[in-house]
Amino acid sequence: MKRSVFYGVKDIRFENVTRPAVKKDEILVEVKACGVCGTDVHIYHGEKGSAKVTPPVVLGHEFSGVVAEIGEEVRNFKVGDKVTVDPNIYCGRCKFCRNGKKQLCESLHAIGVNRDGGFQEYCAVPQAQAFLLEESVSFEEGAMAEPIACCLHGIENVELKEGDTVCVIGGGAIGLIMVQLAKLKGASKVVLSEPVEMRRRIGLQIGADAVVNPMSPNLKGQIKEAIGEDQIDVVIECVGRVAATKQAFEIAGKGANILLFSVPEAGAKFPLPLFDVYQKELKISGSFINPDTHLRAAKLINSGKLQIAPIITHKYGLEEVDEAIRMQMSNDSVKVLIVPEN
Repeated sequence: MKRSVFYGVKDIRFENVTRPAVKKDEILVEVKACGVCGTDVHIYHGEKGSAKVTPPVVLGHEFSGVVAEIGEEVRNFKVGDKVTVDPNIYCGRCKFCRNGKKQLCESLHAIGVNRDGGFQEYCAVPQAQAFLLEESVSFEEGAMAEPIACCLHGIENVELKEGDTVCVIGGGAIGLIMVQLAKLKGASKVVLSEPVEMRRRIGLQIGADAVVNPMSPNLKGQIKEAIGEDQIDVVIECVGRVAATKQAFEIAGKGANILLFSVPEAGAKFPLPLFDVYQKELKISGSFINPDTHLRAAKLINSGKLQIAPIITHKYGLEEVDEAIRMQMSNDSVKVLIVPEN
């Protein structure tokens, strides 16, 4: 089979190897589509992932495919099933796993981070990590289950309530998913703040009530003109840059909840406006991976309630992972996929 292997900083090599064998509790997934994530971009440049990365390893943790083989103890799947994969594997023994916070597991392993993932034709995964997709769902849509699951956890952390006004900062794939989840959650108005016109256009297409350009002057004035008020109840930051974090605090209204969802550079710092936190009684949340939300993400995809196709802008083959990562970093893309058959 073919695969692309990460050997170190900016070093990905295309190889031909034998298909992996499955253990008794594993399934072999023939990968049909795998997303390029911001985490992949960070790892490619030598930065931290969700778990410690030790090359060589096959990256790619957002993928879907078809069950090609099952282990002798597998009961929930059969050959031919269409599945999406939750990459995060927890120990179940540490204090966090035993206290309802398994996303903070002290021994977290992740398929596509420190265990071979989806940038290959076949991937062996524990049956517990797989979830069924409807036949009507495309593999490209199925590959988006993991980022959707992460967004569901973030939406829960920010405690969004029906009737809240929401501003999503950043119109990449995550931001565009957050726009839709906020609408489904009952937000009265959802504003997307995004400098790239193409992404603003997609934002309106998938349900944003208004879009604003953060590069233009008087952002709060833009928001007030768009929705009739500038007191934002919930701000969801999805960019990963200090300037976006600064914007989140500037537009947050009194009593607002701020979710810093994005993956920043390791060591990035922001001078916290302490008086604003005090005077406005702000609540600030982080969000890490997707504990117990992957099944709901798969159900949402199966239901057709999310518009996923407009978010996917580029597809590459397995031998083009370097190019795909560069495109994912570009303003010309929203979501980039690796499609082995491409």
